Amino acid sequence: MLADTHTQRVLDLASQKGLLRASDLVTIDAPRVVLTRLTAAGQLERVGRGLYRLPDAHGSEHEGLVTIATKVPQAVFCLLTALQFHELTTQLPRQVWIAMPRGSHAPRIDFPPIKMVQFTGEGYTAGVEEVVRDGAKLRVYGVAKTVVDCFKHRNKIGLDVALEALKDARAHRRASMDDLWHFAKICRVANVMRPYLESIG
Repeated sequence: MLADTHTQRVLDLASQKGLLRASDLVTIDAPRVVLTRLTAAGQLERVGRGLYRLPDAHGSEHEGLVTIATKVPQAVFCLLTALQFHELTTQLPRQVWIAMPRGSHAPRIDFPPIKMVQFTGEGYTAGVEEVVRDGAKLRVYGVAKTVVDCFKHRNKIGLDVALEALKDARAHRRASMDDLWHFAKICRVANVMRPYLESIG
């Protein structure tokens, strides 16, 4: 009878969280073998290494982001992925871009493909917004910080992308000049951005 209790608890947790990590079972005091049993019985679906969900839980457009946020809670979605999240680019990045603190190892995730960029100090901690999608907490840089990051990493993503993001953010009033200057100073790209900010200011 105990096994049935574990089964129900695991299924309840999966429906509540959307994506279940093997390590989440500690919180409900259930053995990991339950995951294997439920997967074999078709009551759970394995979506990645140590990640499970209910078979009828169809992922949304944010499924890839939710997978990464669940497995790598310290990751912050940045650059092209943050632009796409804020609907500030026409590009569809092939990889999910994440920022991690300097010295981090790239997370081992089978899918989706990720591109990790190491940020330091305030460059990593400033401008992070937390949003909930599909029951998971996503950490993503806000619009102004994302635009500034695009200038900082223009050699990785292209200056044209950074300029497009800046124009869109200003045209749709998604980022104030003060916010852009604030993050430009934190990320040490104020001199790089000055002519562009002055030309649209």
